[in-house]
Parts: sequence; C-alpha cells; structure tokens
Amino acid sequence: MTFSQRVYSVVKKISKGSVLTYKQVAEKSGSPKAYRAVGNILSKNTDPLIPCHRVIKTNGDFGGYNGLMGRKIALLNQEGVE
Repeated sequence: MTFSQRVYSVVKKISKGSVLTYKQVAEKSGSPKAYRAVGNILSKNTDPLIPCHRVIKTNGDFGGYNGLMGRKIALLNQEGVE
C-alpha cells in the first residue's frame, strides 16, 4: 500500500462530527513527519467518499480545501464541528 493509499484509508475512517489534524493523519499513516505530504495528497482528492474536509491544521485553523474554504467550513458546521 502506498503512502497516499494509507492517507486516504485513514481519512475515510474519520466519522462525521470529528476531525483529525494533518499531523495525526501522517502519524496514523505511518510517517509522523509527513504532515505536509498529507496536505499535498488531500489537495488532489476527487473522491467524494474520502472526507478530506475533516482534516485541519494542528493550530485549529481549517487549512485548505481546493479553494473552497467556505464549503469546508459549512460542511464541518453541518456535521456539528465548531
């Protein structure tokens, strides 16, 4: 399994109303220092079954969402994340 596949697998398991940080996803994917790579991988995600909107920055900021920041915030709010 490639690192990208491991990242997608971890992100797929984030339940509604929950978030993980890019760093936590990197750790769970087996490469704790690859959090920037996680962001790069998720920026290319086109699969709606992979809820990459549930991944945020360690400092609590939302991070990117393919230029649709308002959409990411709206999705998280709908799921009960504030």
